[in-house]
Amino acid sequence: MSRPLVLAALLLSLGAAVPSLSAAAQGPPAPLAFQSHQVNPDDTLTFRYSAPTAKAVEVAVDAYLKPLPMTRDANGLWSLTTPVLPPEIYQYRFIEDGITKLDPLNADTTQNYVTLTNFVLLPGPTPAPWELTDVPHGRVDHHLYTTHVAMNLPENQEGYIVYTPPGYDAKHKGGYPVLYLLHGWSDTEGAWDASGHANLILDRLLAEQKIVPMIVVMPQGYGDLNFVDHGWGVWGQPQQIAENLTLYSKMLLTEILPAIEHEYNVAPGRNNRAIAGLSMGGLESLTIGLNHPDDFAYVGGMSSAIFGSKEEGNDPTFDRDIPDLNAKKANLRLLWVGCGTTDGLIKANRDFVAWTKTKGFDPVAVETGGAHTWLTWRVNLLQLTPLLFRSE
Repeated sequence: MSRPLVLAALLLSLGAAVPSLSAAAQGPPAPLAFQSHQVNPDDTLTFRYSAPTAKAVEVAVDAYLKPLPMTRDANGLWSLTTPVLPPEIYQYRFIEDGITKLDPLNADTTQNYVTLTNFVLLPGPTPAPWELTDVPHGRVDHHLYTTHVAMNLPENQEGYIVYTPPGYDAKHKGGYPVLYLLHGWSDTEGAWDASGHANLILDRLLAEQKIVPMIVVMPQGYGDLNFVDHGWGVWGQPQQIAENLTLYSKMLLTEILPAIEHEYNVAPGRNNRAIAGLSMGGLESLTIGLNHPDDFAYVGGMSSAIFGSKEEGNDPTFDRDIPDLNAKKANLRLLWVGCGTTDGLIKANRDFVAWTKTKGFDPVAVETGGAHTWLTWRVNLLQLTPLLFRSE
């Protein structure tokens, strides 16, 4: 099944199709026009959802750890206004009688294999780095190639997205350093662009001269697509985690990395390569980067899923996944580990930081307020990228 068809099937399974005539006849009609997602002058958000026959409706907003109950009016229109929120891009979805539903009146949706959500921008007095502003913009290109490593991809077609900075010059002397930026479990290769707004963040940081011009490669993150097709329970299967990680590592190093260095004006050598990622991508970036220090001098993880299993104790498996680690031999220019303090993975990431110190590393450990959401990862990108490829 192609990716558009996979996403379409998910939309249908989540009940995101437009209302049918039979559905419209089930109860009193809601108002003909209403705002489903409203940004208010007092920095609150109001959500509305029409479900005349529903017994309970909630809205799950990534600013909150739990869904918020909505209130029904006489016409079957459910609504909720949040407390005051800081300026951000917020993801949300409705839950009608326990079933997740997209907002049928909002075309802005994330790219995800498992849980699709809508998003809404709450602007601040000045534009945030992830907002569209009048600065020079880089280019974002989507590539497809035939993989001979990854398994169960439609027609063996592997995708990756490449950001090139404003003014990219294919003949620029010395080439450009490259950041390989990996997404999390259930996302597609488009996640850092569509949900993370990475291109706009990089544009702004470059305009403010906070980062060096770099190429950013955002590849699809599965060595075996079945790793995401089989649901959340796969994280309780250490063998499947290890197999996906092994295949992905081989695919990245033997297919994607050579393709980038053939197609783009890339600066050579490990000192011009970084690898970082979030959640599953954090597991991949830390494992690949620390196992291959000859290829990467900069390694970073955000809310990294650095455990082998959710079995009793949830013990990290660092020594198994990254054997024979030695800081002097690795000679990294940067080992960066970030996590939100309300993220369920905070303990595992703290344990990982402590473990690397026993191996002689001096990691940059960053904890921010926040959970396992893009609210944390956009900030992480702002924190990490200014540290990359700086001359000592």
